[in-house]
Amino acid sequence: MRAMLTGAAIGVVLGGLAVGVSAFAWPEAKPVDSRAETYRQLDLFAEILARARADYVTEINETEAMEAAINGMLGSLDPHSSYLSPDDFESMQVQTSGEYGGLGIEVTMEDGFVKVVTPMDDTPASRAGLESGDLLTAINGEPIVGLNIDDAVRNMRGAPGTEIIVTVLREGEDAFDVTLERQVIRPKSVTWKAVGDKIAYFRVSTFNERTTELLEEAMQAASRELGGRPEGMVIDLRNNGGGLLDQAISVSDKFLSGGEVVSTIGRRPGDIARYNARNGEVYKNVPMVVLINNGSASASEIVAGALQDRGRATVLGTTSFGKGSVQTVIPLGADRGAIRLTTSRYYTPSGRSIQATGIEPDLEVAQARISEDQLDKIRRYSEADLPNALSNEEGAQRRLPHIPDDQPPENYEGEDYQLDRAVEFLKGGQLSANNTPNAG
Repeated sequence: MRAMLTGAAIGVVLGGLAVGVSAFAWPEAKPVDSRAETYRQLDLFAEILARARADYVTEINETEAMEAAINGMLGSLDPHSSYLSPDDFESMQVQTSGEYGGLGIEVTMEDGFVKVVTPMDDTPASRAGLESGDLLTAINGEPIVGLNIDDAVRNMRGAPGTEIIVTVLREGEDAFDVTLERQVIRPKSVTWKAVGDKIAYFRVSTFNERTTELLEEAMQAASRELGGRPEGMVIDLRNNGGGLLDQAISVSDKFLSGGEVVSTIGRRPGDIARYNARNGEVYKNVPMVVLINNGSASASEIVAGALQDRGRATVLGTTSFGKGSVQTVIPLGADRGAIRLTTSRYYTPSGRSIQATGIEPDLEVAQARISEDQLDKIRRYSEADLPNALSNEEGAQRRLPHIPDDQPPENYEGEDYQLDRAVEFLKGGQLSANNTPNAG
């Protein structure tokens, strides 16, 4: 009660002073000392921690509380910055090397839940039918709300052969449980097959340390099986959540003869880096289509943007995720883990930022028929809709969700409509208008 009364009294006094503002000059406000303010906030944090330690209803784990505080601070910057505990740091190193025990899904956080960005090919997650956009609300019956992304991922990983139950919330459906068996995830990040006679289809599912090496092997296998150069190429980056920057550059390098692949710009004027392709393009002048969708993010968008801007490939599909930033993993020393910090934005060769907007395809083709009711779900699945996401510094806005003119006809019986249209384009150089706009 005293606080309320005091507040009311202060309000009255200030009001009285304001009436006579023209009668005298107010003293100039002193500039805020940012360092002093930081120390004040640190003192406040220490006081709150001490009170929680002394008075919380049960004994707290101070280490976990501190890690949560650090993660909260980093997470307030953008959705991709976070603290990595020593165990998480080790797990991340294992994952980028290409082997770990888990489910095989790329995830992020949304509204306190784990959101599936993409299930990796041929993993427990993909075989169980998890889909991009699914929300995981519980692990083995324990709610995920309250966990940060690293804790949730750690709980999903474990010894190969052990089972895990995840509760899934999918648009338009009641929550349901899915039982999965963990396995050693050795994502074969590149596979290939021949489609449409002499057209080589390369599926790139992630960008880890072996991606470029596996792409080279796949291209050599394609040349042997097709008896030489293919007549066309499809590079499938759909549902590829990204990975290592250097791998995105080296994959792009395979299809370009010199010139810029991507540039990055950090906070300081001198934090500018440009990455160029070398001479020695593979399958030079062979027509190429790159497939993307809203699950194509980060490193995938670097590749698609480079090949699109340089005129090397036609991009087909739907607008990509829109993650135009680069994270640096900074080790903090022995037994202290690391931080994953957003340190720069990247730009395609034409100088455009795709942050929050994504790569728009040259040929917009839906994979499945889309109704008006599904447009809101599409809108909510992009970088722009993540909490604390960076805005596009050029002021560009993501295109509003809409029903693409080209989507499968009602009687379509194929398995992959976007790939079928890519093959048709490579064979004929253009797409026939066999679908009416906004066909219902």
